[in-house]
Amino acid sequence: MRRPLSLPLFACLLLSLGGCDRFQRPRTAFSGDASLAYVKTQLDFGPRVPGSAAARRAGDWIIAQMKQRADTVIVQSWTHVTARGDTLPLRNVLARINPSATQRVLFMTHWDTRPTADEDPTLGNKGLPIPGANDGASGVALLMGIADALKKTRPLYGVDLLFVDGEDYGSFDGYNPDSALTKSYDVLIGSTYFANHLPSPNYQPIFGLLFDMIGDKSLQIYQESNSVAQAPEVVSRVWSTAADLGYGKYFIAENKGGVTDDHVPLLKRGLRVIDVIDDDYCFDGSVGCEPGPNNLHHTMGDTFDKVSARSLQIVGDVAVALVTR
Repeated sequence: MRRPLSLPLFACLLLSLGGCDRFQRPRTAFSGDASLAYVKTQLDFGPRVPGSAAARRAGDWIIAQMKQRADTVIVQSWTHVTARGDTLPLRNVLARINPSATQRVLFMTHWDTRPTADEDPTLGNKGLPIPGANDGASGVALLMGIADALKKTRPLYGVDLLFVDGEDYGSFDGYNPDSALTKSYDVLIGSTYFANHLPSPNYQPIFGLLFDMIGDKSLQIYQESNSVAQAPEVVSRVWSTAADLGYGKYFIAENKGGVTDDHVPLLKRGLRVIDVIDDDYCFDGSVGCEPGPNNLHHTMGDTFDKVSARSLQIVGDVAVALVTR
């Protein structure tokens, strides 16, 4: 991906035996604690770089978990040849809940991790693959938690949970959304493949959400300009739902600029999919830290301790409420 209040201490002690960061009263059947455990499982595989053994194990795990939670699981497998001639084995996983429903909602995320920590301030780290706790694992954990919740609370629609591969492999320099569906790039690979290989010729969810980097402890989700321009009614629906749940200070109703992310190829295909992303991944919770010493995005600092069960709970509650209320 490229992008152009904590509680007082006494309240934390009173309200949460598990620590201040973990406290969040659930609004739905979603469990932030269970979702956080799914983050840890992914990190234990190692960096999920396409073509690696860790990616193979993680992909197999996602498929197995979704077969336990969804009615139908479709795996899209293909190879992608990069600009420098590497051949990557890639997989998208589409888990379908109530697959016969005509009205459907799409929730998606990427499950791969970036092969290089190119924004790390330490020169020796720049060639290493990132751990991807927030940038990769948090979105997968969220979708798994949504699937858990929807086994307890039946959704009003059919729900498709899409895990795309190869989002973050190469350079975003030169990416052109106008040619994204016809020209091969080394980023947004899985979402582009899905846009060109939809489950059916007439596939058109009533709305869709891409979740990316939503586990950040300092959760600040602003509206993204491609989403506002091309699917404003979906943006309004999501932010209104968050406000109704009491999460308005986390879902901030301000347009903060555009992001080149996995929703772009789907918007180009005509699917009304918006980006739900906290693109200020800052060590100190500040805004606008990239590039700079407090930036955690595409660095070796993207580790488990930077991800929060509370943030996962907030975003998970909004997602589940969108399809159950």
